Amino acid sequence: MSADRQSLNPAYFEALYANDPDPWRFATSDYERRKYAATLAALNGHEIHAAFEVGCSIGIFTRQLALRCHSLLAVDVAEQALEQARRNCQGSNHVRIERMQIPAQWPAEKFDLIVFSEVLYYLSPDDIRRAAARSLVSLSPNGLILLVHWTGQIDYPCQGNEAVDHYLAACDAELSLLLQRQEPDYRLDLLLRKN
Repeated sequence: MSADRQSLNPAYFEALYANDPDPWRFATSDYERRKYAATLAALNGHEIHAAFEVGCSIGIFTRQLALRCHSLLAVDVAEQALEQARRNCQGSNHVRIERMQIPAQWPAEKFDLIVFSEVLYYLSPDDIRRAAARSLVSLSPNGLILLVHWTGQIDYPCQGNEAVDHYLAACDAELSLLLQRQEPDYRLDLLLRKN
């Protein structure tokens, strides 16, 4: 792959959702159900006050994560996905769902959990490093970063392992690895802010 890889733009995702309201089968996939359960299990024992989910899509995982935290900001670039996410999280008054293009746009508040699930590989290596830097600014003391990514072959700016490696390299001095889980088709990395 060339060094000038570009992040996928919002129009790419809008076109996907215009063609199919659930292009990755988040609502029906056994893979997603198993991965969501493992993701939530990785957070066991951690109290989460304020969480930030990057790339919430239609809000299936968002609804589950909301049960584990006092406040949750979930963002995506595709308005069609966000409309579904708002419906899926209806009644969860502590959940805010907003349109945001990461890393150019970023919330001002602090979080004790930031989740990048199946999203970093849509970004260029440079944007992954920018997202890592911005997440460190937003991460509270003793805060957690949770990375979950498909590791099969994909046609995006980065492969899953490569995207995570770019993120980890940008944050290595600030974060320590609490948990790393390698499954046949995805990896999960839970990172803790060093104090």
